[in-house]
Amino acid sequence: GSFMLVNTSGRFAGQKAHLLLPHLKENDTHCIDFHYYISSKTGSSPGTLNIYVKVNDGPIGNPIWNTSITATWNRAELAISTFWPNFYQVVFEVVTSGHPGYVAIDEVKVLGHPCTKTPHFLRLQSVEVNAGQFATFQCTANGGTDSGDRLWLQGIYVRDAPLKDIKVFNFRRFVALFSVVNATKRDAGNYRCMIRTEGGVGVSNYAELIVKEPPVPIAPPQLSSVGATYLWIQLNANSINGDGPIIQREVEYRTSSGSWYDIQPVDSTSYKIGHLDPDTEYEISVLLTRPGEGGTGSPGPALRTRTKCADPMRGPRKLEVVEIKSRQITICWEPFGYNVTRCHRYNLTVHYRYQAGGQEQVREEVSWDTESSHPQHTITNLSPYTNVSIKLVLMNPEGRKESQELVVQTDEDVPSAVPLESIQGSTFEEKIFLQWREPAQTYGVITLYEV
Repeated sequence: GSFMLVNTSGRFAGQKAHLLLPHLKENDTHCIDFHYYISSKTGSSPGTLNIYVKVNDGPIGNPIWNTSITATWNRAELAISTFWPNFYQVVFEVVTSGHPGYVAIDEVKVLGHPCTKTPHFLRLQSVEVNAGQFATFQCTANGGTDSGDRLWLQGIYVRDAPLKDIKVFNFRRFVALFSVVNATKRDAGNYRCMIRTEGGVGVSNYAELIVKEPPVPIAPPQLSSVGATYLWIQLNANSINGDGPIIQREVEYRTSSGSWYDIQPVDSTSYKIGHLDPDTEYEISVLLTRPGEGGTGSPGPALRTRTKCADPMRGPRKLEVVEIKSRQITICWEPFGYNVTRCHRYNLTVHYRYQAGGQEQVREEVSWDTESSHPQHTITNLSPYTNVSIKLVLMNPEGRKESQELVVQTDEDVPSAVPLESIQGSTFEEKIFLQWREPAQTYGVITLYEV
C-alpha cells in the first residue's frame, strides 16, 4: 500500500502535491481501494483531494473523483474498467486552499476482485454519427445503482454529456444511456462512462465519438446532351466536401421559375432526366449520401440549362372567315398556347394564293395576333370576285405545322370603265349601232350596260 501525507500549514492556495501509482494493465475486473483523511483545526477545508485516471500516457483529463472535507478516516473504491492491452495510471492530487490542516491517503491496494460498493463498466464501444445527429453511448455496468448515484459521460477535451436514460435489469446489471445532441466536429473525441456512488467511483475505458460530415459535391453536374424532353448529365461528383463512403447518389432537378421539383436515385455516373417540358430552364444538382442516419448532404452546386423546343403538336385549328369584302378578308382561328407550340419562341404566318392576270400569286405575311383570346388577321390588297386559298403555318425552331386550307371568294366590286377607244358606232337612217369591249376589270358578273 502507498501512503501520502500533505501538511497544508504555511502553504498558499493552489499548490499541488501528487501521488502516482505504477502503470496498471489488467486483464480482468479488479478494484483499487484506499483510505483518506482531511482534517482542519479551523473548520475550513485545507485543500481538495482529486483523483485522475490517465490512459496510455495520454492527457490527464478531468478528475474522476474529488472531495474537500471529512472529519474521519474514510474508505473509497475505484472501479476502473480499462482493459488490456490498454494501460492506465492513477494519480492522487492534493490542491491546497491556503488554510492549515492535513490531507492523508493510506492503504492504497489493487484488489484482484470487483469492488463491493461501486459498479464496474463493461467495455464501452466507439460511436460514429453524421453531423447534426444524436450520438448515443451505451454504458453497461455490472453492479447496482440507486437514485443517490451520479452518472455522467466524461469527455476529454470535449464537453461532458448528461444522463439521458437508465435501464435497470436487476441488482447486478444496468445500462445508462448518454446523448451528445446535434453532434458537430467539435464534439468528436474520447468519452468514458462515470458513476459516483457513496462508496467510490466507477470509470470505463475511453471510446471515441467519430463525427462525419455528410458529403456534398464540389462542382455542378455537366451537360452531355440536350433534347426537348430530356437532359443527359454527368454527375461529376467524385470531388466532395465532407466524408465518404458514398452509398447513394440522387439527382435533384427543379424548374428555375416555379416550385416544381423532383428527386431521382441514380446508380451510374451519367443519367438521363426524362419527361421534361420543352424550352424550359431547369436547375440540376446532385445529392450524396454516406451511411447512417442523417447521412445525406445538402445539394451540390446547380447546373442551369434549358431543354430544346419540340416540334409543334399540330397546326392551328378552326380557321374561319370573320368578314369578306371585295378587297380584303378577315379570318380567325382557335387560340392556342405553349402546349401546342411546345416552345416559347414561335411565329404564325398566313399563306394565301389566288389567280390574277392568268398567273397564280402566292403571298405570306406574319400574324402578330397570336397571344389574343380571339386571334384574327386581315388580308388586304386582294382583287374583288377572286377565289383565295388561305392556310396558317405555325413554326418554331424545331418544326412547322399547317392548318387546313380555306377557300374564300372576295365580294364583287364596281367594274372599271368601258375603254373609250373601243366604242365604235355604225350609223343607219333611224338608228346608231354601238359596240365596245368589256371593261378591263369586270370585278364580278356585269348585269347591265347603260348608254
